[in-house]
Amino acid sequence: MDAPPPAPPLVEISHLYKSYYRGGQSLPVLEDISLTIGAGDFVALMGPSGSGKTTLLNLIAGLDRPDRGRLTVGGVELPELSEGQLAAWRARHVGFIFQFYHLIPVLTAFENVELPLLLTSLGRRERREHVDLVLELVGLADRSHHYPGQLSGGQQQRVAIARALVTDPTLISADEPTGDLDRESANDILGLLCRLNGDFGKTIILVTHDPDAASRAPRLIRLIKGQLIQDERNSSGSCRLPGKE
Repeated sequence: MDAPPPAPPLVEISHLYKSYYRGGQSLPVLEDISLTIGAGDFVALMGPSGSGKTTLLNLIAGLDRPDRGRLTVGGVELPELSEGQLAAWRARHVGFIFQFYHLIPVLTAFENVELPLLLTSLGRRERREHVDLVLELVGLADRSHHYPGQLSGGQQQRVAIARALVTDPTLISADEPTGDLDRESANDILGLLCRLNGDFGKTIILVTHDPDAASRAPRLIRLIKGQLIQDERNSSGSCRLPGKE
């Protein structure tokens, strides 16, 4: 019996270009980028400031549009979507984690995590079940009624990760998620991302300037001046937990 054909990549990018315009001048940010990312992959994007790594992440996550080239995520041609369709696609398929947690101070951890679900048709009981599940997953089940000001930086980032997970997204977009944390808290967050990838098969794209954080990911993509100069996997091919070589 013939083996089934391999699954298509989750992300397919071909000859992608992106420029911004300032003072009437075109400033190239990404030039002729081609790559694929499989479902369940964990990719670190690295590069100096201005290399285009955050722009690439934003394009994949549907926050921006390319000038030209092909960009498909989960079989959907993102540049072909209207603004309304793109917003709906993001809400359903992408979980966002940022350097700064963007939590609402007057809402509890539970209420912050619940926010994306208020845009769905789920009832109150179903929303509670979803929120309780992800707060337990990130180790904050006992902090659900605490406000952001009552939590450490690492705990606030865990709330933000729970909020990103609560809709069960196809893709997790993590833009410098450890950039505002001390090393111990950063390692905790990296360990959590490794677990989400290894145990739950979540596809994660991590933008970071930290070589140690990038080294944890099974795959490293490096950009310089808008061009892809490195794309390789680590020797183990799996996520390397902090403190374990």
